[in-house]
Amino acid sequence: MDRNKVLFLVGPTACGKTETAVKLAEILCGEIVSSDSMQIYRLMDIGSAKPTFDEMKNIPHHLIGEIDPKEYFTVKDYEVLAKGYIRDILKRGNTPIVTGGTGLYVNSLIYDMDFTQTSFDLDFRKEMEEYERTKGREELHKLLYLKDREAALRIHKNNVKKVIRALEILRSEERVKTFEESFKPVKEYRPVICGIYRERKELYERIDRRAEELLKKGLVEEVRMLSEKGLTKKDIALLGIGYKEIYDYLKGETSLKEAEDLIKQHTRNLAKRQMTWFKRYEDVFWVNMTLSCDPVGDIVSWWKKQ
Repeated sequence: MDRNKVLFLVGPTACGKTETAVKLAEILCGEIVSSDSMQIYRLMDIGSAKPTFDEMKNIPHHLIGEIDPKEYFTVKDYEVLAKGYIRDILKRGNTPIVTGGTGLYVNSLIYDMDFTQTSFDLDFRKEMEEYERTKGREELHKLLYLKDREAALRIHKNNVKKVIRALEILRSEERVKTFEESFKPVKEYRPVICGIYRERKELYERIDRRAEELLKKGLVEEVRMLSEKGLTKKDIALLGIGYKEIYDYLKGETSLKEAEDLIKQHTRNLAKRQMTWFKRYEDVFWVNMTLSCDPVGDIVSWWKKQ
């Protein structure tokens, strides 16, 4: 049996990844490594839908509530921590189960990402954001075209963040590397990817129901507490769905009902983007949670054949 396998359980938000991962861990002697960019922060329990102590079922969970929300936390930081946990879990003879919906985090673990280009300059970014605000995104894109024509042809002018990132890279590099050049399959373990999803109607109902439950559990109070600790929408942590909408409500920019409706809509939009992202991966075993009579059994049977 291949003892170097790592199980990746991916899928859109609210499809049941947390519960499924715990059940799989109970059967496969697993430990869970979160790949959720919001659950990684401390104090952010409700809005990120962190699993409760009871929901964890005594299964070890890693990278949940480990980072201060004021900290500037990068994909590189995540990659270093997560791969460290994966190595330790494999050494103990257990099964690492990576689960979450943040595609960049998953990428950092299934590919050996080239982080030579990941240094950042916040002052430069602010300068370019101001340039785009005053002169427009076409002029910003033209700056990229003049420096790296191929990169400009790959990156759409409307993707302002990516255009700025490319310009930032070009301050120290001659050109912006392509995806194929920057991402090579990881070699220290073998990623095995399972994707789960639900029929759209059921998924959207689950999304709406979860938004309502988070508000009942105290999402408004949680965001108010974070705001009182000095967090604003300038902090990455408060840009997560649920947090940014309630923050605007607390600032008097929307009603609570409008904030709730926006959370539901933004979460549905996120689910669509996540499915688009994960469908790009090759050799994914997809399980329809709506139609499968025993999705966990299906995944376990497939896993044992890998």
